[in-house]
Order: sequence, then C-alpha cells, then structure tokens
Amino acid sequence: MSINRRKLLTTSAGLLAAGAFTGPFGLGRAFAQGAAPTYTPEEGASLRLLRWAPFVPAEEEAWLANTKKFTEATGVEVRVDKESWEDVRPKAAVAANVGSGPDMVMSWFDDPQQYPDKLVDLTELGTYLGEANGGWYEGIESYAKRDGKFIAMPLCAIGNAIVYRDSHMKAAGFSEFPKDTAGFLELCKGLQAKGTPAGFPHGKAVGDGNNYAHWLLWSHGGKMVDESGAVTINSPETLAAVNYAIELYKTFIPGTESWQDVNNNRAFLAGQVSLTANGVSVYYAAKKDPAMKEILDDMRSVNFPIGPVGESVELHQTSTLSVFAHTKFPEAAKAYIQFMYQADNMNAWIQGASAYCCQPLKAFASNPVWTADPFHAPYARASETLRPNGYAGPLGAASAGTMADYVLVDMFAEAVTGQSTAEEAITNAERRANRYYRV
Repeated sequence: MSINRRKLLTTSAGLLAAGAFTGPFGLGRAFAQGAAPTYTPEEGASLRLLRWAPFVPAEEEAWLANTKKFTEATGVEVRVDKESWEDVRPKAAVAANVGSGPDMVMSWFDDPQQYPDKLVDLTELGTYLGEANGGWYEGIESYAKRDGKFIAMPLCAIGNAIVYRDSHMKAAGFSEFPKDTAGFLELCKGLQAKGTPAGFPHGKAVGDGNNYAHWLLWSHGGKMVDESGAVTINSPETLAAVNYAIELYKTFIPGTESWQDVNNNRAFLAGQVSLTANGVSVYYAAKKDPAMKEILDDMRSVNFPIGPVGESVELHQTSTLSVFAHTKFPEAAKAYIQFMYQADNMNAWIQGASAYCCQPLKAFASNPVWTADPFHAPYARASETLRPNGYAGPLGAASAGTMADYVLVDMFAEAVTGQSTAEEAITNAERRANRYYRV
C-alpha cells in the first residue's frame, strides 16, 4: 500500500480531530505549511526499529501508539525491538557493519559517527523539520550531522540531575543544597557521617557513568581534546578533577565501581543512598509505588553543582534515530520518521515521557509537561544546555570511539579505586584516546 503527502496530512488531521494530543501551542502547523518532503513507502514495505529499553513505561507506550497510527495510515508494519542501554550500541554497530538486522536504530550520543557510510542520508528531512519547527537545538543537532549532512535524526536529550533526600541533607547540616563543588563534597561527607551516603556510577554505565565522568572533568576545566582534536586530557585541570573524584568516592556507598545505568535508581529507591544523579524516571518509579511514599515526599531534584570552571557544564544522555543503508525500504523509513516528528505525535511522545525526554526541536519547548511538576524544572533545559561529549573538538569517529571505549569513565574508576594513581590513570586515558584521535 502506498501513501502520498496528501493522504498522510489528511490522516493526521483526522487523528487530531478525533482527539489525539491537542495542546495549546499550534499543533499540526509544521506539516501544514511549506514544501514538506514526500516519501512513498515501497510496495510491501515493513520496518524493524531497535530502540533502548524504557525507564519510563509511558514513554514507550506513547512511541508505540504513534507507531500504530503510522501503520494504520500507511499499511506499513513496524516491529519495535528493545534492548538494554548497554546493548544497543554494540548491536547497532554489528548491524551497520554486517549490513543486516534492524532497519532503524535509536542510538546514543555520537554513535552514528562511527559508521556514517552505513546510514541513509536524512538531510532533506532534517533540514525541513528544523526550518518548520523553530530550529534544532545545537548540541543535539551536532550529534546527528557529519560534514553538514544529517546522518541521523536528533531525537532527544534525557536530562540528568542530582536527586536527593531533603531531610537527610538537612540532617547533615545543610539548610539548602550547595551550589559549588566544594560545598557538594562537604555535603557528601556529612551524609556519610550520618550513615546516609551518596553514590554515583564509576562502572560502564552508558548514561549515568558518562554523565558523571564528564561533569567531573568539565567542572574543573579539563577536556579530552582541544578545538583541533589534539588530545589534551593530561592537564592540571584533569588532575584536579581526578583528585576531587577520589575524595568524593570516599563518601560513597561501596560497589559503585560496578554500577550500570539501573543501579543508582535501585539504590536510591531502596534507601541505600540519599543522593545520586538520574533522569526523572527515578521520581516516577517512586510515584507509582505506594510503599515509596516516604521517599517520594522527601525527594528533591537540582542541577549539578558548579566547579572551578565557573559555569554549568553537563553532558546529558542524547539519542538519535538512524536508518541503516542496508534497509530494503528507505522511503518507508523516512515516512515513518516524518510521521513521528509531526507536531501532534512528537508532543504526545514528549508528554508521555513525563519530562524524561527533552525535545530536539525548539517549537516543542512549550509542551506543558515542563511546568506540570516542580520536580521537572532541572530537566526542562537539557536540550538547550547540553555539551557534546567530544568537546572541545569536532564530533566524529574519534569522539564516538573514545566514548564507546569508556576512556574517560575508566580514567576516574582506575583512580578512585586505587587501581592506578591519579597521574597513571590520566596517562592511561591519554594513551587510549590517542588511538582514536590521530591528528
């Protein structure tokens, strides 16, 4: 069954009239004006999408509901497979390099930069969507582009923020959350002394481990590479960051060196730690469980403290949506993406994600989810404030490979656990990074 632009627009308008998400901010505008691209699915097309396992079930439900609407509108069946966060990256890389498997993937950070020649060019659609929706947020867009072309579609930033127990903070002697890294260390010492410690992942956690490690580095003025891509990790600023991490680690609950993305959620909700960093998902996990009422009522969120660098610098988990070049149905895949980014569908997904997924396009910043709950506030500007992991150099195969190999995460883990001295850990990271950055 084929579909043209007129039918796609008519179907979408009907869905809006039938009561699909109809918020107060001009839904349907983007695809009702301008020269929208036309993608006619191939005869007999079907698609398979590999995506990450959800931490907010309603997010996945909204995505699947939009997918069902697409199938009803086009006749194109879309199979959605989900894998753990840690497994998406290797499975996507295998599919790209072998040339078989899923047609599309929701991947992490600059993963598409590792195999740009294995992906369908989405420049026409990416350019149109940006122009029709107030522009892409620069940080998210940079992950999806190579040499000025869209090799993927920017999908979302998953905001990361400090989550803590208010009563435990006060018991540790603080009336308000410290705004700088020095005060933050003192708070963590106080929490430990009271038997209510903090905990941050030093394990190979795709999201939380990378978010924490990059904040440690950047907040002290360190960076993996300079503007030209030359490795500059071996610096006084990095040494200061590592030494700070060593002191902070001393206040943590034991075992954080093996934590992955699920562990800090579980530890916080189990009452094992009083402070960690996470997406808004940990809040909603507590809300749906009556047994968590005491923790829920005591839970607060705040952005990461500011370090010696003097400004807020954070890495937020970022996801992109790519189409593999081996797909037999590239037009169907483009039609699917176009449909999912239509204003009513995109807003329904953002709403369903309950502040977990921050919009990639500026037109969706007025989604009411961001003001629906004060707990959402630290997550609301994730797309606007994120710094790409390849800072300060260009994104590409080197930045993607360095992150995928956990070079920065391992540097901190080696030092805080005493496996290496701070200087040795930095030298090891420098050596490993230079394998990817050859300038």
